[in-house]
Amino acid sequence: MVRAAALVSGDGTELQAILDSMYFKEIPNFELVAVISSKKGAYAMQRALSAGVPAYVVDPELFPNMTSHSMAVANKLKDMDIELVILAGYTEPLGVVPYQFKNHIIGTYPALYPAFEDEKGDICCRVIERGIKVTGATAYFADGDGRVGNIILQKAIAVEPDDSPESLKQRVMEECEWKLLTDAVSLYCSDRLSIRGNRVIIEKEKVEE
Repeated sequence: MVRAAALVSGDGTELQAILDSMYFKEIPNFELVAVISSKKGAYAMQRALSAGVPAYVVDPELFPNMTSHSMAVANKLKDMDIELVILAGYTEPLGVVPYQFKNHIIGTYPALYPAFEDEKGDICCRVIERGIKVTGATAYFADGDGRVGNIILQKAIAVEPDDSPESLKQRVMEECEWKLLTDAVSLYCSDRLSIRGNRVIIEKEKVEE
């Protein structure tokens, strides 16, 4: 079994996608051991507890700087023998965590990376403003800086003529990010991901004889 923990900061919609997949046993060899929140009042913690998953807070306000906070998170993960870290709406800098969990941190990006990589502001607003016809999301392994590293999966959707930034953001989340996150975790737990250079190779599903 892959012992996993999810890092959260907000309402936990991405976490709920993982919890739902757990409930329906859609992720093989997977055990969500803990949810770690950077905010005491995050609704994601209630989602975790309702699903019977222990939830903890590592509050950045209790630490003198980002590095010491990220070290506390990393130590918490190591103390629980976590193998896989899932970024489920985590908004704090990862700091030292990627160095201690290299190629073991999976997250999503709300666009077809590297689109909008260096731009600030809401991505879906930028998509609408520029009249872009296709957008989507990306599942990735975090790099050493905690940003998008090696790409695992991508999924595209059409931008509809009547889309607003809000409606597009909701569709990207529901149709792309939730599915990509659970699919990427499932592939990881099935031991079907390997990294060759800058590419993530998805191995064929093993057929039991």
